[in-house]
Amino acid sequence: MNRHVADKRSRSDGGRVRNFAKVERAHAEVGSHPAARAVHERPQTRSDAARLKAFTRIERGVEA
Repeated sequence: MNRHVADKRSRSDGGRVRNFAKVERAHAEVGSHPAARAVHERPQTRSDAARLKAFTRIERGVEA
């Protein structure tokens, strides 16, 4: 018994690999501007008040 037409996958054009390579090139050591690399690599700063607010909200049981 043959597969239904909807069950046959078409051949991939390599979109997943192409997008992965694009991201790698954008964040690569070579070719990136030093300022852009520094912004990308710096740690995120968060205020202590916002953290406390989030923790108390979760503790109260409000998840979303």
